[in-house]
Amino acid sequence: MSRLHALVRRRTVLAAVGAAAALALVPLGASGALASDGADGGPDGHGAPGAVFVQLNGTTGNTVAVYTRHVDGTLTAAGRYATGGLGGTQVGAPLDALASQGSLVLDERDDVLLAVNAGSDSLTAFTVHGAALGTPRTAPSGGHFPTSIAVHGDLVYVLDAGGDGAVSGFRLMHGALVPIPGSTRSLGLGGSNPPVFIASPGQIGFAADGHALVVTTKNHNELLSFPIDDAGLPAATPVATPSAGPVPFSFVVDRHGRLQVTEAGTGRTSTYTAARDGSLHLVGSSASDGGAALCWNVLAGRTLLGANAGSATLSAWAAPWFGPAVLTAPVAASTNAGPIDLAASHDGRFVYAQESVAGTVGAYAVSPGGSLTRIQTVSGLPAFTTTGMEGIAAR
Repeated sequence: MSRLHALVRRRTVLAAVGAAAALALVPLGASGALASDGADGGPDGHGAPGAVFVQLNGTTGNTVAVYTRHVDGTLTAAGRYATGGLGGTQVGAPLDALASQGSLVLDERDDVLLAVNAGSDSLTAFTVHGAALGTPRTAPSGGHFPTSIAVHGDLVYVLDAGGDGAVSGFRLMHGALVPIPGSTRSLGLGGSNPPVFIASPGQIGFAADGHALVVTTKNHNELLSFPIDDAGLPAATPVATPSAGPVPFSFVVDRHGRLQVTEAGTGRTSTYTAARDGSLHLVGSSASDGGAALCWNVLAGRTLLGANAGSATLSAWAAPWFGPAVLTAPVAASTNAGPIDLAASHDGRFVYAQESVAGTVGAYAVSPGGSLTRIQTVSGLPAFTTTGMEGIAAR
């Protein structure tokens, strides 16, 4: 045999051995067949089934309901898990007990689900295993009435809405929350505990590069941003930016790294850039969607969606590379009563809306052009009376 033929044969054998070894590492389905990426739930980037998580916010015991997400976007109940803490309700809350966005956050990098326990001043971390949760690990929030959580890498910050309001930091280490000494900063809002819903801060979140921590303040009509140093500590005082319109409530970071902020008082989305020194700069504002109480938003692929709690509608915007968000559909879909928190699947193909007054979750398919089609109504969830569910996350 020539040297060339010997070399080709050797490489062929090695390739076959390598393929067999790789095949041995592929998980098997229940029948012993090779598990497919298109199995129920589909891939989420980690090969696990898709899932949707809903925080029930019970005041006698907070619970997270978990649903398997199938390839067509529909959901099947997969269990309920106690957080080890208590839910809460803000004073005068009309249909959203926590009056915030981001009370339930999925950290996909570490497969950890983070929940606030507003009634017991604590946070809970669950490890996520497909559509199942591990043992809850709870830590004090550092203040009163936690309502929103921000994650960047292993850095976690919580917004405490009670009293003056505060932010406090943690490191996420092996699924547990470890407090960062000296990280708590007051917001100086002069509120009560429990807070009044319109006077409380609405959300905490990181700018795209993680070098600034941003808080919306509703009727204070400001965006407060803390520069974050290399040790994960916020500046002693925040940079205050006047909101473009009244009652800034929630925000997401778009594909271009800009903040898209809802304004409950105008029905507009205002667009900001964030500098490394924590300062925010207004790019511009969209046209009003004409709905009532635009308070929550989510990015689903290229489409920005917002929930109008008072008019039971979802609106849609495009977020171009230059300029402010552009309103594309004042009514992208109608919902059951009281749409609040929204969550999008990892691939942006499906969106899930908590409908607090109805006690349901609405599931929607998102077309490539951004239009919505309702595909399922999930019932059996607590409807808002004096308290109710708030917080939803998806993968």
